[in-house]
Amino acid sequence: MAEPIHELRRSHNGLAAADPAELDLLFLALPPHINRAVKRLDHQGLLLEVVLDLGREPEARFPDNEVILDETPVTSEDLEFVATRVGSFGDDNRAGIERTLHRISAIRNRSGQIVGLTCRVGRAITGTIDIIKDMVIGGKSILLLGRPGIGKTTMLRECARVLADEMKKRVVIVDTSNEIGGDGDIPHPGIGRSRRMQVRTPALQHAVMIEAVENHMPQVIVIDEIGTELEAAAARTIAERGVQLVATAHGNSLENLLVNPTLNDLLGGIQTVTLSDEEARRRGTQKSVLERKSPPTFDVLVEIHDRDRLAVHQPLAEVVDAALRGALKPPQMRIRGADGAIVARIVEAAPMRTAAVREPLEAPRSRGMHETISVFPYGVSRNYLEQAINELRVPIRVQNHIEEADLILTLKNYYRRKDSPLKDAEADGIPIQVLKSNTITQIKNALGRMYQLDTPDPTESALQETLEGISRAKATHSMVELSPQNAYVRRLQHQLVERHELTARSTGKEPNRRLRIYTAAD
Repeated sequence: MAEPIHELRRSHNGLAAADPAELDLLFLALPPHINRAVKRLDHQGLLLEVVLDLGREPEARFPDNEVILDETPVTSEDLEFVATRVGSFGDDNRAGIERTLHRISAIRNRSGQIVGLTCRVGRAITGTIDIIKDMVIGGKSILLLGRPGIGKTTMLRECARVLADEMKKRVVIVDTSNEIGGDGDIPHPGIGRSRRMQVRTPALQHAVMIEAVENHMPQVIVIDEIGTELEAAAARTIAERGVQLVATAHGNSLENLLVNPTLNDLLGGIQTVTLSDEEARRRGTQKSVLERKSPPTFDVLVEIHDRDRLAVHQPLAEVVDAALRGALKPPQMRIRGADGAIVARIVEAAPMRTAAVREPLEAPRSRGMHETISVFPYGVSRNYLEQAINELRVPIRVQNHIEEADLILTLKNYYRRKDSPLKDAEADGIPIQVLKSNTITQIKNALGRMYQLDTPDPTESALQETLEGISRAKATHSMVELSPQNAYVRRLQHQLVERHELTARSTGKEPNRRLRIYTAAD
């Protein structure tokens, strides 16, 4: 039997050791030669997962390295050995080991046969929520975000235990993959006296969420991985009934949720509102602005940066409103030191970098009419930019090199792609304006706001952009896509296109539904 090739280095990220008895149950499910190899390792308690892929050497993964367990590749018999010693796999290809928190995830080929297994070590760790315990026991609904493996589910489990055992509340866990309460019908002691409702298939999670609040009179509901529109709607229903929610969602940060049309309902939803001229002048914005539709489902959003460092956004309603105006309200950073002491501080405000809050555009700062700035068009038509400058008569120099610019104009697809020049410019602190489309109208609107010029009515601007699109479609014999507009404006645009004997079709979902103009050749 080959000895392990690598030597494990000591972990420095504060990961707690797994329970030896539960770890042995996982090892027993491994093929004998892999079992023996794992048991020869030092620091077994810090094991994160064992990975078995058909035709490859088995690996043990730790917080700071990986260990090859055996030089003999994994066989189909090895995978079958594990599959027959764990619970049954659900529709999400996950299984467990009864009365433990371990998770066994399968990779299948097109025929449905298992060709890979990830055996993740589960841990019930007390004290993980000390850093946010004041909010948990204070009755606030909390949404946890963070990358996979950062410890969201571990914190959920501890929240459930503390609320049920220490606060004596009626807690119901909606457990889709048995990750919170463990496999089998008897839940893991790590959830305390919380009750656990298992979900037969992930597609039914939203229905079980509603069933929990209607049938079992909970004071608290704990949910892992809200990821669909139905689940977001169910969470809102639960919150409206006065039940405390503690949940995780797909995404790493507040910005992720803002640009996620499926989940931004958790933040109250986002809609485009047209203001009166007087209100727009009072706010100092365009007439079309982004606003919340309703109160957020949660009171607090917590971004988990690592196990001892969190960013707390609260009150969430104020945070979302500020973000939609283009300036993220600084979160409270909570840091747990080596001695266990928790330090809280407010970080400095940073400009938002998400496309969702850049529509409508807001200039980095207003400019005086005699202040000359240098602009670099990245993916934006240089000719259109020069024409817009001439028509507005603003003192702008068009630069040939991005590093010489005071401001960069670019388009959504370039910004989202994070091309190297844009990434470098952003790191150097050069402001970037993201345009909805490559048209003279869009460029003039952006420059006009920068110099605080009177901008035309949004409907007039949209129709002017339509005329430009018609001209471009005829000249290039190719499809032209316009900026998103409301239903009324789109109807006017359709009529205008038809008068020029071209075809238009609407595409996308509200509030980003927009027209595409086609020629006969298209």
